[in-house]
Amino acid sequence: MKILDGKVALVTGAAQGIGRAIALRLAREGADIAILDMDNAKMKAVADEVQSLGRKSTTFKADISGRDEVYAAIDHTENALGGFDIMVNNAGIAQVQPIADVTAKEAEQILKVNIEGVLWGIQAAAKKFHDRKQKGKIINAASIAGHDGFPMLGVYSATKFAVRALTQSAAQEYASDGITVNSYSPGIVGTDMWVEIDRRFAEITGAKVGETYKKYVDGIALGRAQTPEDVAAFVAFLAGPDSDYMTGQSPIIDGGIVYR
Repeated sequence: MKILDGKVALVTGAAQGIGRAIALRLAREGADIAILDMDNAKMKAVADEVQSLGRKSTTFKADISGRDEVYAAIDHTENALGGFDIMVNNAGIAQVQPIADVTAKEAEQILKVNIEGVLWGIQAAAKKFHDRKQKGKIINAASIAGHDGFPMLGVYSATKFAVRALTQSAAQEYASDGITVNSYSPGIVGTDMWVEIDRRFAEITGAKVGETYKKYVDGIALGRAQTPEDVAAFVAFLAGPDSDYMTGQSPIIDGGIVYR
């Protein structure tokens, strides 16, 4: 028997990168998967991969910064897959910008996606668990930038500190309902997001493309960049029964960059 047999999980930002890896890992552990993102073609590709693993899947196009859209996604998950047990608030965006140059529009965008998106995901998932009279697991995407503030990533870091705060508060508020709330804090992951981060560092600092990424990777104690699958393996632990006595935590999984 697999650890997530009979479970249904919704993963936001699941069309690519870390989200895709999480969706596939949870499927391999036995869960049926709802995929939320903005790109229909990419979502379908991941849904097909889930189905090739022998699990059911469904897709839902939504902007996580819209509260009603997140509630609708969870309703769709329940209706399409016959249950709802695990919420992975993975979707988020990064911005590379000196604090002095951040515009109101840029700040509003990242705050709405990275903070409000997680808030609505926590809120909607907890309500659904309550309505279904069951326990549940809520898992949020933090970052090493939610433990240490990084230069040129000030607002991004602030949003990830906020995710940790929401995780801690929600864990305490929902514990009596049997709902656990935890986060995962990745480091330097080889995804399209880091390609964009590196490109922006090159624009701002004059570094060569690839130089910033290499600098950070060279500082990893385990000697290599993180893969989406590294992150997904830890999320599978948070989604499974071995983490049942864990709540309100945001462990770092970064290969050895930030130490706590």
